[in-house]
Amino acid sequence: MPDPEFADVLSAEDNKLLVLARATRARTNAAQGAAVRDLDGRTYAAATVNLPSLQLSAIQVCIAMAIASGSKGLEAVVVFGHEPTAQDHDALDEFAGAGVAIHLR
Repeated sequence: MPDPEFADVLSAEDNKLLVLARATRARTNAAQGAAVRDLDGRTYAAATVNLPSLQLSAIQVCIAMAIASGSKGLEAVVVFGHEPTAQDHDALDEFAGAGVAIHLR
């Protein structure tokens, strides 16, 4: 069921990313959840990693998962929770290119 607050803003495909990001964040009780769609239509969802020896935003985990799966770029990003940091934007620009759609919730 589409999120009522985003029904007018997100496409059906992007709303699926929102559902994934929200569910991942809730399941892990993390500060941030994110989901991305790559250029082949595959989706990746992740939550913040906050260990003493490893700190990654949900966006950074999604990017790493996409790269490890052989993806060549992203077409959409949905972030649920904290806004992306400058490092997140740098990673998105480097991997996906400037102008990738980023939807914040």
